[in-house]
Amino acid sequence: MNALEIKDLCKSYPGFYLDHLNLTLPCGCIMGLLGENGAGKSTVIKLILNMIRRDSGSIKILEKDNQSDLRLIKEDIGVVLDEIGIPGFLTAEKAENIMRKTFRNWDSSAYADNLKKLSLPKDKAFKDFSKGMKMKLGIAIALSHRPKLLILDEPTSGLDPVVRDEIINMFSEFTREENHAVLISSHIISDLEKICDYVAFLHKGKLFLCEEKDLLMEQYGILRCTPEQLRELDPAAIKGKKESAYGAEALVLRSAVPPYMPLTPADLEQLFIFMMKEAK
Repeated sequence: MNALEIKDLCKSYPGFYLDHLNLTLPCGCIMGLLGENGAGKSTVIKLILNMIRRDSGSIKILEKDNQSDLRLIKEDIGVVLDEIGIPGFLTAEKAENIMRKTFRNWDSSAYADNLKKLSLPKDKAFKDFSKGMKMKLGIAIALSHRPKLLILDEPTSGLDPVVRDEIINMFSEFTREENHAVLISSHIISDLEKICDYVAFLHKGKLFLCEEKDLLMEQYGILRCTPEQLRELDPAAIKGKKESAYGAEALVLRSAVPPYMPLTPADLEQLFIFMMKEAK
């Protein structure tokens, strides 16, 4: 079963066009959505949540159409956007009173546990929270009504590295149940590298690449050499490069590089940077 199926999704704004996006997120997996500012990540998330109308294409969440069945499936979606929409006068405790009446599957015990894990006070007004605390409360709420799909837009933004690591572990733990899945957009690529099974690169509204993360790591490597040595390679083997007076560095297909040219592993951030520069 797939948690999310997007087919030929299109959306146009003045100066921007989401161009026939196709994505599939299987249950039990985490997909990282990457792209430079303006690539369309937030637009995709808003379309999935039916916050804006699509021009064409289809979106299925847990095998249900997101336009005709969204009320039925809202119980199964946990959402954290970059702005947490909680009234400033509410405390975490008062917010629960609303959420308990909003979600049929609300779990007060899980909520209390999440507040404790994230070191959040129960009686402090939301307006007095720091940005990081606001994001943590959004995450605590999203995880407390037994969702099957988490949709997260920059959920670790504004958090210190220790708290980010705790939250990333919570997301990873969430997908241990095989009917759960996570779609996460983040500029902190090191966080995504820790937990993602799939990565999708968006560039100017187009899907540049969508692949299993481990397969990408196996396929690509970093070559450091002279500009002359780089020009000896088949151009098709080079997926991104930068040259200077001191040498050359390139993202290359491992299978197309002679064994005498030593390669180092490419991390997800290097893959993203090199590929996006090449796309531009």
